[in-house]
Amino acid sequence: MPYILISTQIRLETGPTTVGDEYSDPALMNFLEARKTTMLGNNFSEYNVEEPPRLVLDKLEKLGYRVVTMTGVGQTLVWCLHKDTTGL
Repeated sequence: MPYILISTQIRLETGPTTVGDEYSDPALMNFLEARKTTMLGNNFSEYNVEEPPRLVLDKLEKLGYRVVTMTGVGQTLVWCLHKDTTGL
């Protein structure tokens, strides 16, 4: 999976950080030490880490991911990252 989205709430820029959904690569989620959770009332799961986004971005860079874009949506910050897999 060459793309990943991570996000956090503006007031929580020190963590936690959402790093994936129920379809995310389990090996990558394990590398990030993410916990899979389902909020009461939601019919989907998310992977979260307690670390701030900066540390998550540093870890993903070590794996070859690069930030494509970043935006703010309401009170949420979202980063889209891509990993070039053409050389694999």
